[in-house]
Amino acid sequence: MRFYVVVDTNVLVSALLSKHEDAATVQVLNKLFSDDVGFLYSNDIVKEYTEVLYRPKFCFPKEKVAFLINSIRKNGILLNPKSSGSVLPDMKDLPFYELVMEKRKNNAYLVTGNLKHFPKEPFIVTPKELLNIFDSK
Repeated sequence: MRFYVVVDTNVLVSALLSKHEDAATVQVLNKLFSDDVGFLYSNDIVKEYTEVLYRPKFCFPKEKVAFLINSIRKNGILLNPKSSGSVLPDMKDLPFYELVMEKRKNNAYLVTGNLKHFPKEPFIVTPKELLNIFDSK
């Protein structure tokens, strides 16, 4: 079964900051480029990833960030979602929500560490919940 996943920026940051290979965010990041997962992205989302991951406060190696962004563009699925008209607690998260809604009928999930920023929906999950979904299917 193929899954489609939209990844909130905080999941990428957590995975890159983690010192533990078995951390849920690291495992999710590793699975995102497998044949079973379609990594969904939009130009707005890649712009946010780029802006956040290059912030000096994180000290991520520039080569590592460039490799990740290039991998997303090369291996991911670029979509231009329609405006949903939705209002979220943090409107900066709207591009992620609209993207998952675009593919929702196709087994799509939004993975985030900030569930409170999104409507309570079964397809909006934490990294650990996403891993459990992968394991159960």
